[in-house]
Amino acid sequence: MSGSDESKLEAARSQRVMRALLVGGLLALGLTILSGFLRALIWAVVLAIALWPLFVRVRRRFPPGRHNILWPAVFTGLVALVLLLPIAVLAVEAGREAHDLLAYAREAERNGIPVPDFVARLPYGAAAVTEWWNAHLAHAGLAHELTERLNTTSNRDLTRTLGAGLLHRVVLFGFCLLALFFLFREGDTVVAQSLRASHRLFGPHGERVARQMVASVHGTVDGLVLVGIGEGFLLGIVYAFAGVPHPVLFGALTAVAAMIPFGAPLAFGLAAVLLLTSGAVVPAVIVLAAGFVVTFVADHFVRPVLIGGTTRLPFLWVLLGILGGVETFGLLGLFVGPAVMAALILLWRELTEGPQEPA
Repeated sequence: MSGSDESKLEAARSQRVMRALLVGGLLALGLTILSGFLRALIWAVVLAIALWPLFVRVRRRFPPGRHNILWPAVFTGLVALVLLLPIAVLAVEAGREAHDLLAYAREAERNGIPVPDFVARLPYGAAAVTEWWNAHLAHAGLAHELTERLNTTSNRDLTRTLGAGLLHRVVLFGFCLLALFFLFREGDTVVAQSLRASHRLFGPHGERVARQMVASVHGTVDGLVLVGIGEGFLLGIVYAFAGVPHPVLFGALTAVAAMIPFGAPLAFGLAAVLLLTSGAVVPAVIVLAAGFVVTFVADHFVRPVLIGGTTRLPFLWVLLGILGGVETFGLLGLFVGPAVMAALILLWRELTEGPQEPA
């Protein structure tokens, strides 16, 4: 090899190194710029992956126009409606209860809050609870004292901080919907480019890992979201027949809690406690029994089939992915955790089950 060829190879090698450094620097800078919006962007990707099969079927049956705006806008609007509808229901219920709450607050200001009847029926500590209640809550002027305690500089600062945090989350929600609209609109191009880039960077293994992660998101949505909604619907019917106050709201709360493993017992347990405080022992037992039966069937039979069957992922790793993902990423970890576990299990299987290399 001549000296000119060696210099060309050295120049090409240095160019590759500089290109890698440039790409790494730009990627780090881009992630830093988008750090405040990454969660919203990942939420948009998760929602787009979960709804993409339905979106494709609808688009194939009713082809869009030349600009391809109708169906992305419709699906984005439906997502916004599903996410905002529970908040609207809560606001309506709060408005309906506002008059009774104000009347209750005025009565508490005049005469205090009397000791509830269920305290006397407590098996242990009834006298101590009654004494504490009479000393702190059962006297007149309670609302004025609470107002003075809350009207401090630290609490006012906390209120401003909460307001700013709420505004920031509203902005992130709007950005998530905007990103979701463009993912629906340009989904075919994004999928083709992602598969091409994955194949160039990692070969056929990269495409298989990407498809496995997508399948994991689909299975997690079916196993967590849909099953959680089903649990909330069934237990909402039980709440209505058992006489739980606001059964629709408790059903929605149960559906949300059921999306997190072992979260549903907190919801129907609270409903049973409310029934017990009103003296309805038999309906409370019925709510507890129905809740445990529904969650047992869902957690031990339905979810393992929907999540593990889609990705060939053992349910133990699904559970670890969900719990670890929630602890690390919050609610977003419900979907990110199982997807990462599915990719790792796929790589492990290819490493251990693939053909052995010659010695």
